[in-house]
Amino acid sequence: MTVLSTILGILFVAVGVGASIALHEIGHLLPAKTFGVKCPQYMIGFGPTVWARRRGETEYGLKAIPLGGYVKMIGMFPPKRAGEDERHLRPSGTGRVGALIDDARAQSMEEIQPGDENRVFYKLRTWQKILVMTGGPLMNLLIATVLVGGVMVGYGIPVDRGARVGSIQQCVRPAGADTTTPCTDQDRPTPAVQAGIEPGDRLLSVAGRPIERSTDVSASLRPRAGQATPVVVERDGQQLTLTVTPITHALPKLDADGAVVEGPDGKPVLEQTGFVGIAPARVYRRERQPVTAVPGAVGDAVAQTAGVVVKIPQKMVGIAQAAFGSGERDPSGPISVVGVGRIGGEVASGQIAGLGGVGSRLITLISLIASLNVALFVFNLVPLMPLDGGHVAGAVWEGLRRQVAKVAGRPDPGYVDIAKGLPIAYAMSLVLIVMGGLLIYADIVRPVKLG
Repeated sequence: MTVLSTILGILFVAVGVGASIALHEIGHLLPAKTFGVKCPQYMIGFGPTVWARRRGETEYGLKAIPLGGYVKMIGMFPPKRAGEDERHLRPSGTGRVGALIDDARAQSMEEIQPGDENRVFYKLRTWQKILVMTGGPLMNLLIATVLVGGVMVGYGIPVDRGARVGSIQQCVRPAGADTTTPCTDQDRPTPAVQAGIEPGDRLLSVAGRPIERSTDVSASLRPRAGQATPVVVERDGQQLTLTVTPITHALPKLDADGAVVEGPDGKPVLEQTGFVGIAPARVYRRERQPVTAVPGAVGDAVAQTAGVVVKIPQKMVGIAQAAFGSGERDPSGPISVVGVGRIGGEVASGQIAGLGGVGSRLITLISLIASLNVALFVFNLVPLMPLDGGHVAGAVWEGLRRQVAKVAGRPDPGYVDIAKGLPIAYAMSLVLIVMGGLLIYADIVRPVKLG
């Protein structure tokens, strides 16, 4: 049963990834066709064609390597000089890079058949180019929003609704000291030990203030150094009122959300405040959310993913160290499609703690596909070719140049020659291939562990 569940989980992820890629390309195809651009091919995957069927002027098909897709639009690159015959190419410049650019431009021109001269991509208006190239990433964002919204509104998400005592520090130690070494008779017991607080106690109130979130515990205890404080706990179904007196101690400073405040050196900022010696753990309750909460949740996911994308070079160093050394994988770091499939199999087979029911596993798999689509949205908007964001950047630059020329009373500067960005595209493609290979290898030999 575990093997079957694992296979089903992997298949679920594979279908989700394939559907996400297919819809991403539809996000490019529909606006391109709407604006009159001729699209000879819509393909899912790369390599040899496995299946293809022509509908009208477009060939739809599947290729052998399902790790992406593309929509071929004619006339992606403008002619070399404004005003010359679109089929005529000036003698190539010297150098291998120039030859590559001219070859790509020549191939682009060869796609234009008689009667298609005004159905080329490069002749679209700036806003139309932006819509075509952002259509794919926006489709991924729409998929993520629908999936996240369905989970939040229809099923609910875990919400911090109280706190319990996760662990207790037995004796008072200086800030930064090792708290795992056994305490001695000379060590001073912490206020929590003296008050009789035990691990697992449900914290109901502190100093008369109800504990609604785990962050309420520190917020209630820290200001009360030297003050006897009543703490109401639930233990074995009974409510007990205990009295604890926090002592002044150096502890990491917390912000309004309960996160540790770090200094410029990246180390926690310490402050003298009330100390008891308990580590509160969150108590979660699944609650359905209103539709109005969905945009904020998706926005947070986009921001977190963007933070990971910005740090990809740094993250890749850690991945290499984990893959070829003894380091551990960062659960918040990037993973490959192989890693996503592996996690899907582990979720479906119940190998991740806390996902006991079939419903919880299914929701986790759906959330995994949603996260993948958020990643596709963010990554494809990186303003470098061959990513969609590179073409968007070219269109924006073209529009800005024309507006500046118009305001200054100068002639129209013409189309931006994005073919000149092909060297960057080739370099980026090589980088992406190396990164993808490293991620796949790391996901096989040193996979990310969740739960």
